[in-house]
Amino acid sequence: MKKYFQKSAKISLILVYLVIFAGAFVRLTGSGMGCPDWPKCFGYYIPPTELKELLFTPGKEYEKGQVIIKNESLLVAKNDFVAKNDFEKSNWEKYTKHEYAIFNPLHTWIEYINRLLGALAGIACFITFIISFSYWKEKKLYLFLSFFICVLMGFQAWLGKTVVDSVLSPIKITTHMLAALLIISFQIYLIYAVQNKKLAILKDHTFYKVLIFASVLTLIQIIIGTSVREHVDVIAEAGAPKILWLQNPSFSFYFHRTFSIVVLLTNLYLFTRNKKLNLNFNKINWVIGIIGLEIISGILMYYFQFPFGTQTLHVVLATILFGIQFYMLLEAKKQT
Repeated sequence: MKKYFQKSAKISLILVYLVIFAGAFVRLTGSGMGCPDWPKCFGYYIPPTELKELLFTPGKEYEKGQVIIKNESLLVAKNDFVAKNDFEKSNWEKYTKHEYAIFNPLHTWIEYINRLLGALAGIACFITFIISFSYWKEKKLYLFLSFFICVLMGFQAWLGKTVVDSVLSPIKITTHMLAALLIISFQIYLIYAVQNKKLAILKDHTFYKVLIFASVLTLIQIIIGTSVREHVDVIAEAGAPKILWLQNPSFSFYFHRTFSIVVLLTNLYLFTRNKKLNLNFNKINWVIGIIGLEIISGILMYYFQFPFGTQTLHVVLATILFGIQFYMLLEAKKQT
């Protein structure tokens, strides 16, 4: 069983990143309320594809919890019943979590796929937890961490519910992202811990200390970036054209843009020091490349009115950057 542990942990990590990508795509397309209820979607395990499926239909068999749209409101079936020719109000109750009652099939299925990926990632994490019992005698930490990751995945699912119930509260969306980074950190630690990789001793402690600083900068940049995204989303949801999304940017935007220079310079220092002292941290090359792509995507969003996909790319690259830096920290810590 042990030989499958690391492979299972890697699959779980990949699936979590796919969920992050899907979540970013959901925000890009404005599909966050594509499924206005949770965990089902309009009361169905497999959501509808046409509006007529959500309209009251005489003679149709309704199950408890199924949803219809009537008078621009969501109504939920109280019990199982067969609808008569006339609408009977006593069979229904109003959905009280929020008043959002719009059906867009594209948005619905984008959000539904996002939820499916989340469920798949959760199953993968649970399988990793089951396999971790093979380390019970020699390394109980792996078992406890695998279990904690499952708990965090459950917490993420609950956060997803609160995001929908709050009609996409910016603060809850940010918390959702930070929780995902925490899950990534624990998964990367497990993947790193179980490998038997001998490393040369690092005698340059400065690199390790600056790497910690660079990782903190990345985390701050991600948090500020979500604040900028929230500001843009509010303007976009108001119906403003893309050219106006950053016409009067908030302070967080200027901070985010200027802070990117600090992030770049700090990591360039690590890059040159690694090369000069032959420290063999080859992943710093990936870090510089990703930061370059981040800057390019940021420029495209600001000067070219948010080309399709740039927002999603920007978010996903930031989480990948964080993951690589965290892995490098584990390498540097062991060497130090």
